[in-house]
Amino acid sequence: MRPNQYKQKSAKIDWPLFTATSGFIVIFCTLAAINMQLLSNIVDKGFNLAHRFFGLFWQWELLINFIVSLIICCLPGSRATLGNINKPEFSFPQWTAMIMCTLLAGGGVFWAACEPLAHFVSPPPLFNLSGHNSQVISAALAQSYLHWGFLGWAIFGSTSTIVFMYYHYEKGLPLAPRLLLYPLLGKRAIHGLWGIIADAACIISAVAGTVGVIGFIGLQVSYGLNLLLNVPNNFSTHATIVTVIVSLYTLSAVSGLKRGVKILSEINILMVIFLLIFMLIAGPTTFIFKHFLTGQSVYYKYFFSMALFRDNSGIFGSQVWLSTWTVFFWAWCIGNGPVMAMFISKISRGRSIRSIIFVLAILSPIVTNFWFTILGGSGIAFELQHAGSISTVLNESSFPAVLFAITQQYPFGFALSIAFIVLTIIFVATTGDSMTYMISVTLSINGEASTIIRVFWGLSMGLMSIILIAVSAGSIDKLQSFIVITAVPVSLILAPSIWDAVRITLKKENSITKKNKKTRPRKIKAIG
Repeated sequence: MRPNQYKQKSAKIDWPLFTATSGFIVIFCTLAAINMQLLSNIVDKGFNLAHRFFGLFWQWELLINFIVSLIICCLPGSRATLGNINKPEFSFPQWTAMIMCTLLAGGGVFWAACEPLAHFVSPPPLFNLSGHNSQVISAALAQSYLHWGFLGWAIFGSTSTIVFMYYHYEKGLPLAPRLLLYPLLGKRAIHGLWGIIADAACIISAVAGTVGVIGFIGLQVSYGLNLLLNVPNNFSTHATIVTVIVSLYTLSAVSGLKRGVKILSEINILMVIFLLIFMLIAGPTTFIFKHFLTGQSVYYKYFFSMALFRDNSGIFGSQVWLSTWTVFFWAWCIGNGPVMAMFISKISRGRSIRSIIFVLAILSPIVTNFWFTILGGSGIAFELQHAGSISTVLNESSFPAVLFAITQQYPFGFALSIAFIVLTIIFVATTGDSMTYMISVTLSINGEASTIIRVFWGLSMGLMSIILIAVSAGSIDKLQSFIVITAVPVSLILAPSIWDAVRITLKKENSITKKNKKTRPRKIKAIG
């Protein structure tokens, strides 16, 4: 195949794939309309099966993927650039902003506020700690670092991005999740039924992950508006907020990567920097820096123990804590992995393998961990200063309320809370627009994202989010369960890219060696 043979002027829809994926949406929404309780039971049973039989596999998959990524970084071939261009399309700040804002998504505010405090109030079972001392603080932060650190970020595309960029830009194959099966199935992955199944599974899983983010943020913003402006915290408010978010990211997705997606990411990162500086100055500065270092120390010390933790109930036993936390987050990362990696491939042309892995699997996790310490760590500090000021809200109003319990402790608490409401909406919009755009790319034959398809998927994800909020009666349980279920097939699709990324990097190393030999000046022997 010739490179770029799939590029044409207008988008052509892959109708079999569109039928399969949109059919799932139709069945999901129809079942919700006919029998909401049945849908709830299906989600619950699917979740129980998924975490029981795939939880351990996911733990090993993420760990191996990260270790392989580090090995790739050490190979000489990782200096090679990907994308068939010499100069990157986006500047380094623009590039990192789009990666950070898109991939961090709802974790940037929702989980950053509540997870460290949740682990502080109820310490992870691995550490077998109790009380409110420095050891518990470090353990709580370290557990949060695990879930939002190296392993989760690496599965978003450290190895799969290499596979996507190599086969798409250098071999001319279509940019779609099915490429991840190409090392295993060859042409059958591109043109056969397996390709359609792989694309459909990855699209549905990406939709589930995005729907979850929209739902989390919708619940959080609704609680904030009720607290600050006395807006009723009910289903109507949840649905209205989701509608606003969907409208924002759909318009952004329609405008494309170089306009809406880039602009929203830049606004997002500027707001994060401003709030980061303010909270560091006005908040418990010494506490934040001290416990970031101690938390990182515990994170590195117990890295493998946390990554592979299983309780005493056996491999396939009931892992209640694990399924609520680690397995859920790993499923979320895995489910979003292929489409996120496609997005990274789109914005990373001209970047080296080493730089992609470094920014994605090393730099971004450390920045994320520091942000979690500022937001969640502040909550722990305020809880220590005034017992019950944060934990009571956590116990009585659940996770969506924790952010505002924290911001209200700061100077100018009302203004800071409003700023975080805006930030949370922009955060989820940067994810929604990117995912909507890349899903549309997957559903086209020639790699051009159809405007109609972008609008369809943007609205569909909003509708599904509203349905799941209704099913879960304002909690996050069903949102979490739905995400875990859809990650099962995707975890198998991602597996071949781990070893194929190494093969591609070694091949690049040989290419660099041959190129150096050709360009090396010959020595001229002196005459006489």
